[in-house]
Amino acid sequence: MGQISGAETLVMALKKNGVKRIYGLVGIPVTDFARLAQNKGIDYVGFRREDAAVNAAAIAGYLNGEPGISLTVSAPGFMNGIPALAAATVNGFPLIMISGSSQREKIDLSRGDYEELDQYNIAKPFAKATYRIDRPQDIGIGVARAFRTAISGRPGGVYLDVPADMLQAVIDADQADEITYQPSFMNLKQVADIDCIAQAKELLQQAKKPLLIIGKGAAYAKAENEVQSFVEKLNIPYLPMSMAKGLIDDTHALSMAPARSLALKEADVILLVGARLNWLLSHGEAPKFNPNAKFIQVDIKAEEFDSNRPITVPLLGDLRSVMLQLLNQFDGQLDISEWIDELQKKKQENIQKLSQKYLLHTEPMGFYEALNVLKKQIDQNPDIYLVSEGANTLDLGRNIIDIHLPRHRLDVGTWGVMGIGLGYAIGASLETNCKVIALEGDSAFGFSGMEVETICRYNLPIVIVVMNNGGIYRGVDIENTTTRPSPTQLSSKGHYEMLMEAFGGKGYYVTNVNEFEVALKNAIELNGPALIHVEIDNTAGSESGHLTYLNPKISVEESKA
Repeated sequence: MGQISGAETLVMALKKNGVKRIYGLVGIPVTDFARLAQNKGIDYVGFRREDAAVNAAAIAGYLNGEPGISLTVSAPGFMNGIPALAAATVNGFPLIMISGSSQREKIDLSRGDYEELDQYNIAKPFAKATYRIDRPQDIGIGVARAFRTAISGRPGGVYLDVPADMLQAVIDADQADEITYQPSFMNLKQVADIDCIAQAKELLQQAKKPLLIIGKGAAYAKAENEVQSFVEKLNIPYLPMSMAKGLIDDTHALSMAPARSLALKEADVILLVGARLNWLLSHGEAPKFNPNAKFIQVDIKAEEFDSNRPITVPLLGDLRSVMLQLLNQFDGQLDISEWIDELQKKKQENIQKLSQKYLLHTEPMGFYEALNVLKKQIDQNPDIYLVSEGANTLDLGRNIIDIHLPRHRLDVGTWGVMGIGLGYAIGASLETNCKVIALEGDSAFGFSGMEVETICRYNLPIVIVVMNNGGIYRGVDIENTTTRPSPTQLSSKGHYEMLMEAFGGKGYYVTNVNEFEVALKNAIELNGPALIHVEIDNTAGSESGHLTYLNPKISVEESKA
C-alpha cells in the first residue's frame, strides 16, 4: 500500500475515533496537517486566537459527551491555549488539545530551536493528563489514551504533543491502518455501594428540611430524566447551579432558586448531584449553610468527597446509574410539606421583589430592565442557547433569565474565567445547529471580540449582546482621584456594533427597552451574525458582581501611604 506521513496517520486515528470537527488556529508546524484533515473530511474551523478555539472544543465536548478537538501551533500559540485547557479540566469538560512542537533533541539540550518550549511538561499542571507522540508507530495508542483519559471518570482536558518531525516521518500505510483504533467501552456504568444507597435513603427520610443541589455534572451526564423523576417522586425542593439551569425547567414548582439563601441556610440534609462544595457554594460553610447539615454526595471521583465538609454518605458512581438506584429506593413523597410551604412563601416574596426592579425605567437602561428583555425572548424561544460572561451581566442574568431546556445555559463555570464567550458561542452553534445568544459584559467581550470575524466568516446564527456600562464592573469609579481613566474604566460611548458591521454582520445600537426589544427580535429572525450594543447606565453595577467579599478593599488614604 506504500507509505504515508505521521500527519496522515494522525488524521486516520482521529477519524476512527469519530472526530468530525477540529477547532484551531494554524501556523508552523501544523498548517499542512489542518489542510490534510479538512481534505480527508474532518471539518476545520479556524479562529483568530487559540484560547477561543480551545474553548469552542471544550464546550463541544460538554454538549456532546465526547472529547472536543482543538489544534494550536507551537510555543506562543500553545501558551495561548493553556488557560482554556485548564478551564476545561477544572470544569470537567472532555477536551483534547493538540499542539505542534519542536524536535525533542533540540528542546532537551536547549539548542534554541524556533519557538522552542517544553510544551509536554508545561501542560502537565493544567491538564488531566499529557501525552507526547514521538513516532508515527505510537499514534494509535497515543490517540486512544488521550480519548479514554478525556472522557473516563470525571472528564477533563488532555494535552497531546505532536513534534514536527513526527508529523513528517513516514510509516507503511498498512501498518498505520493496523495500529490506529477506537478504544472500546469508555463509558462504563458504575453503580454506588448498596449500603451507601440504603444510608442515603434513611437520611433523606429522616430529614425535616432536605434539599437537592444539581450541578453541571448532572447536565453533562444527560441525567435530566433521572433527576426530574427523583425530584417529582419525592417532592423534594432543589437548587440548580448556573449551568444546571434548565436540566429541569427553571419554572418548575420545586425549583427554589429564588429562595436560595433560605434553602441553604435551613436545609438539614443536602443531596449534591453533580455539584461540588467549592467556592460557588461557599465551600458548604456557615453562615451560608446550616452548620449542622449532613451531606449526601453523588460523584464519579472519590477524591471529591470530604473536600470541604464531611460527607455523611458518599455515593461513588456515574450520575445516571446512581440516581436510578436512589429513585428505586423510594415509594413516594417525603413528609416535608411545612418545609415546602416555607420555601414557597420566600420564593414568591423574592419573585415579587425582583419583578419590581424591571419597572425602574431609566435612560440609559439599568441591568434589570435590559436583562428582562432577554428573559422574555428566551421564554418565547426556549431552544436558543444562552452563553454568558461578565460580572454583573453574568450574575444578574443568572437570577433573571429562566432556562427551560438542559444544557442551554453555558457560562464561565467553576473557574469563573472571562473570555469564554465567543468560543463557546461558536462551538454551541456548530455542534447543535441552533441559534445562540452570547450575552457579554463590555469588559468580557474584549477578551474574544475579534472572533466576530470568525462568526461572520462561517455565517453563524449568533446574536452577541454587549451590555456596555463603560467599565469593568461599572464605568463610574468614585474612588479614582486622578485625571487619568480609572483602572476599571472602559469606553462607554464606543460602538461595538460597528465591529460586527465591519465583517458583514448586522449591528444595532440601543438605548432603551423598546429599541432593544425590536433589535433583539429582528436579530434572532435574521438567522445570521448580529451584534446589539446595549447602552447601560455607567453608574449601574457593583464591584466584582456578587463576589465583592473576594476583592480585598484598600482605602484611597491607605494607597497613598
